[in-house]
Amino acid sequence: MKSLTIILGDITAVKADAIVNAANTSLLGGGGVDGAIHRAAGPELLAECRLLNGCSTGEAKITKGYRLPADNVIHTPGPIWQGGDHNEADLLRNSYKNSLDLAEIHGCRTVAFPSISTGVYHFPLDLAAPIAVQTIQEFLNHSKVIEEVQMVCFDEITKRSYEQALNKLK
Repeated sequence: MKSLTIILGDITAVKADAIVNAANTSLLGGGGVDGAIHRAAGPELLAECRLLNGCSTGEAKITKGYRLPADNVIHTPGPIWQGGDHNEADLLRNSYKNSLDLAEIHGCRTVAFPSISTGVYHFPLDLAAPIAVQTIQEFLNHSKVIEEVQMVCFDEITKRSYEQALNKLK
């Protein structure tokens, strides 16, 4: 049975075949989730990311997990919120879908996501959560490989938003 679960926690502590990094386009580390993942994975992650030549918003690239409990890190730059008139919703949808496509190609059965773009990129949580949940659920309905996706929320407000979005889909 395939599942999408919403949990409160630290994505750098999640044991999964892949965790997703809410990266910036350079892939060379930053603040928030991105910085935490780079610190926890160690300098080898940065060294591998340097070889990837960055990543466009909404696209995704994969590396090893190094010192993380996850085998792989999928890096996806989400959109920076600019008021909603700059294709932000489609770019966010692409971040989730392209990350899942990459996980599927690499045989990942378990994937953990953070809340992409809702931190320093200021994408409104009430708009981002339904996009994320719907995109993940639609992917799971057709996936041949991925069995479990976790949305790892760093605080109760974020967790509640994702739970509400998931409940509306049921």
